[in-house]
Amino acid sequence: MNHDELYSFAFRGLLTEEALDKAGRKPKGDFSEAWELEISKRLGIPLMDEGFVVKSRKMAVVYTAICAFENSVREFVAKKLLEEKGEKWWEICVKKEIRDKAENRKKSEKDVRWLTPRGDSMIYYTEFGDLISIMAKQENWKFFEVHIGSIDWAKQIIGTLEKSRNIIMHSGELAPTDIERVGMYIRDWIRQVG
Repeated sequence: MNHDELYSFAFRGLLTEEALDKAGRKPKGDFSEAWELEISKRLGIPLMDEGFVVKSRKMAVVYTAICAFENSVREFVAKKLLEEKGEKWWEICVKKEIRDKAENRKKSEKDVRWLTPRGDSMIYYTEFGDLISIMAKQENWKFFEVHIGSIDWAKQIIGTLEKSRNIIMHSGELAPTDIERVGMYIRDWIRQVG
């Protein structure tokens, strides 16, 4: 393919993308008010007590932050151990008790075939607190210390966020000071670890 053909091909692609956008194509991962309204109707939210709905929506924002943070820590741990130990990192770097618990969780969820799996990596079947145990394992800590600095600091952050997450997941409501703490810990981790 010569230079002119390549330029023409690329330009036609850009024009196609622009035409699709103008025609109303929604980007992947699109989260809009219209989508939220439609899903709310499908779930029957307009039929529920408005006070409970308002409290839940407030906590949904907090849960979004904790959920995104938790999954970013999972990815950090998995990528770091894959980089350092290779494809067999799960077997090499994770204690048997944690592997067994995760594998049992995956197996029990696999029996419910209609339910979407948690993820494609075993790390998604661990508990939030297990991530600290994986990082703190004597043979693993050298890979994380350069990023985290102190395992006690990491334990405090993940432990506190896990408690807050559990309150929300069991239909509880966090006080404003608890929400501020969640935000502070997430920001501290991002500034330290990235």
